Amino acid sequence: MKPPLFVTRLNRLPMTRLAFRPFFLLASLFSVLAMGVWFAFWHGDILLRPRGGLIWWHQHEMLFGFGAAVVVGFLLTAVQNWAGRRSLHGAPLIVLVGLWLAARVLLAFPAGLPSWVPAAVDVAFLPLAALAMARLVIAAKLWRNLMFVPVLLLLAMANLAMHLGAAQGRTELIRQGAYLGILLIAVLMVLLGGRVIPFFTSRKLGRPQPAPIPLLEKLTLGSVLAVVLLQLAVLLGVAVPAVLMAAMMLVAAIASLVRLARWEGHRTLHEPLLWGLHLSYAFVPVGLAMWAMALLGAFRVELAVHALAIGGIGAMMLAMMARVSLGHTGRQIRTLPGIGVGLALMFAAALLRSPVLAVFPQITHWTYNLSILFWCGAYLIFLFHYTRPLLSARVDGQDG
Repeated sequence: MKPPLFVTRLNRLPMTRLAFRPFFLLASLFSVLAMGVWFAFWHGDILLRPRGGLIWWHQHEMLFGFGAAVVVGFLLTAVQNWAGRRSLHGAPLIVLVGLWLAARVLLAFPAGLPSWVPAAVDVAFLPLAALAMARLVIAAKLWRNLMFVPVLLLLAMANLAMHLGAAQGRTELIRQGAYLGILLIAVLMVLLGGRVIPFFTSRKLGRPQPAPIPLLEKLTLGSVLAVVLLQLAVLLGVAVPAVLMAAMMLVAAIASLVRLARWEGHRTLHEPLLWGLHLSYAFVPVGLAMWAMALLGAFRVELAVHALAIGGIGAMMLAMMARVSLGHTGRQIRTLPGIGVGLALMFAAALLRSPVLAVFPQITHWTYNLSILFWCGAYLIFLFHYTRPLLSARVDGQDG
């Protein structure tokens, strides 16, 4: 039986062929708009009256609006390569994208709806993405990649915690849910970064890829997962000693730094798409070390969170999207003009918003403003170069 004509036409649209296309494009555009609203807020202009208030909305939407969309776009694209089976596309992909868009609209413009309505729409996104991924991984019996499914489900749990905190006026629940979300995306960076960064680097440099040290790999992944489990315990109400959490974060930071040093990042200074990946991964140990120091009273945890969120997550997502969007549209993988500038802006934003602000707290207003503007500049550069490729069919005529 042939599918309906409209379904056939949807399947032929470039934007519906693989998840990276709509999610990379919409997430990047949304991040610029959301940062623009946040910039206006810091200057006294209230452009939105979103659910939960603007502070909650900023925290939530940069994690579960922007961040979750990029994660889902990447994983639902990668799983097709891993499994050798067609990933989500056509009408089902449009439904998932529509759900993500609906959540963004309902949270920004609640229009008097009961709080559970936008929350339900938003929280449903990640479990559905996890289901789509699990179906392919299980069918192909790729048990190694099944680990990404519980990470997506735990992200959904962190998302739910932020919604419940907003509904019940529980600031601590909001905070701990956000922390769990940040750390879970950091886990994805460690898992995926360990696969792709040394591989991309060795292929570009024409050098053999450094053989992983099993003990170091286990220590790195194990310590980062232990940090996530401790944070999950905190979210569930368990009293985890700050010293224990700080110690585990320091172990994870040191192990991640040693792991990164073996990938020969110093040889990639001529290639922004590579040094961008290495430097963004470096912000994982920087962020974790700063977080450990914050738990011991050195400064606010929020500063460490932004080191991970901007220098780690935001920059790595920019570098990965710039690479994936070329490779999966059949184009030559090369650094387009300005991408290096965009990555430099992201790292400058991270330094200003985190380590610099920790040392010079009196310049908060300037660091907030500049970091927001730098983020917007970086992602506008990405949109300038990649909007057309993401909306167009592959140049080699293949599907995807």
